[in-house]
Amino acid sequence: MSIEFTKYHGLGNDFILVDNRQSLEPCLTSEQAAKLCDRHFGVGADGVIFAMPGQNGADYTMRIFNSDGSEPEMCGNGIRCLARFIADLEQITEPRSYQIHTLAGMITPKLESNGLVTVDMGEPHLLANEIPTTLGEPTQKIVNHPLTVAEKNWEVTCVSMGNPHCITFVENVADISLEALGPQFETHSAFPRKTNVEFIQIVRPDFLIMRVWERGAGITLACGTGACASLVAAVMTGKSDRLATVELPGGPLKIEWSQTDNHVYMTGPAEKVFVGTTN
Repeated sequence: MSIEFTKYHGLGNDFILVDNRQSLEPCLTSEQAAKLCDRHFGVGADGVIFAMPGQNGADYTMRIFNSDGSEPEMCGNGIRCLARFIADLEQITEPRSYQIHTLAGMITPKLESNGLVTVDMGEPHLLANEIPTTLGEPTQKIVNHPLTVAEKNWEVTCVSMGNPHCITFVENVADISLEALGPQFETHSAFPRKTNVEFIQIVRPDFLIMRVWERGAGITLACGTGACASLVAAVMTGKSDRLATVELPGGPLKIEWSQTDNHVYMTGPAEKVFVGTTN
């Protein structure tokens, strides 16, 4: 069965977008999606995203398979790309918002007049049982908590943006061996659903540098939920302002943890790469 698709990227975090509005089930299996994501034998992407009919009052539903075939709850860069894809499908050019149903709840991306997309990511989840992690008591926040990985003691802060994140602050992110450490954090027994891991360098209270190992995708050039979780962790540990730029390998995201409504807002690009059809 041939599938038409459009490839988008958000700061180099790239996705295959599929028009799946005819069904609430993905038109590809997780195995087929993983094959499409292969950068040597497939299209090449960090994930496949399906634009599906809305549920529970939403305009649309988002489902995503990672490049390893696993299914995350949400993807920050991916939902910006989905919003742009939907606007292209609808031939919408003016600013507007969408209510998107995800496995992490309702998420609201807004197409801005300057071409960027701002996403209301909702409130961060900060308790151990919400992340989930066994590092503390179920109703305890995990802030600057010791964690041993690769025979080294790290201080980690854990945040869920609908998916789990483990954040640690370092002097220089360039010194981190992400290929070696990422998988060990991701599969650590303290995280029953595995975890994303972010290494953060604080340059100024309003400027952070981040490198990320994504659960199910490995090293990526950007992670929207990770940038949001990292800003929250930096505020919780007194290292950052509530509004800051997070510099990722693929470029910057503007992240704000609002004192007004406790929601996290992410603003960044979503760009079309090409359109294609599978065999």
